[in-house]
Amino acid sequence: MIEKSSKSDGKYIAVHLRFEEDMIAFSCCIYDGGKAEKLEMDSAREKGWRGKFKRKDRIILPNLNRVDGKCPLTPLEVGMMLRGMGFDNNTSIYLASGKIYHAERYLAPLKMMFPNLYTKESLATSYELAPFMGYSSQLAALDYTVCLFSEAFVTTQGGNFPHFLMGHRRFIYDGHSKTINPDKRKLVLLLDDVDISWKTFKEQMEDMLSESDRKGIMVPRVRKINRKTSIYMYPLPECRCLQQSMADEIDQIRHSE
Repeated sequence: MIEKSSKSDGKYIAVHLRFEEDMIAFSCCIYDGGKAEKLEMDSAREKGWRGKFKRKDRIILPNLNRVDGKCPLTPLEVGMMLRGMGFDNNTSIYLASGKIYHAERYLAPLKMMFPNLYTKESLATSYELAPFMGYSSQLAALDYTVCLFSEAFVTTQGGNFPHFLMGHRRFIYDGHSKTINPDKRKLVLLLDDVDISWKTFKEQMEDMLSESDRKGIMVPRVRKINRKTSIYMYPLPECRCLQQSMADEIDQIRHSE
């Protein structure tokens, strides 16, 4: 990725995109709303969760899920957000994800907005990836490693992957994770507003970026015990004693490239 990002001094942003079929099925969100999508999602839910979503006491409200920010962002929505935040079509992007749902259709708009878009499949040869194929956790580890050294990390959905990564980046970058963690409730309202101007949308995205950057800065301080605060997301100052050894290890890796 550093080589592919030579026009930007080796800097790139990493986007963790959770737009896989199982993620969409579990969220119970609706996208194109067609019959084919419904059949695919019903099949995926039955295969993965065996009747869990067919219980009489389970009420599914897709529109409410979206307003609550619980729907996975589409590649197009991610692209709109990033362009609104000021990233132009020269930006190098590493896309960390599993198999994108109908990738040939849904990824096309993102690729048009950001032609310098890469994945582990486009950066590595099939021979290099062969030992990892069939092992989802190992493939995720490849994504994790590339995301770790990105200039900025964009998270679009919760979960262990982004939480651990945000904390790891805080750890190695001395408290500043440079993470773009959008307010999805606010974002979907803006995206669904058909009358909003590009100028207004862009201003809102720039404000969201500033707020996200502000929250990404964690001033190390001794914390009182708080069961709601994860040491994986907020590793400082408790893990500061390990920080220098980690920094030395990273320098060795970079100098060996």
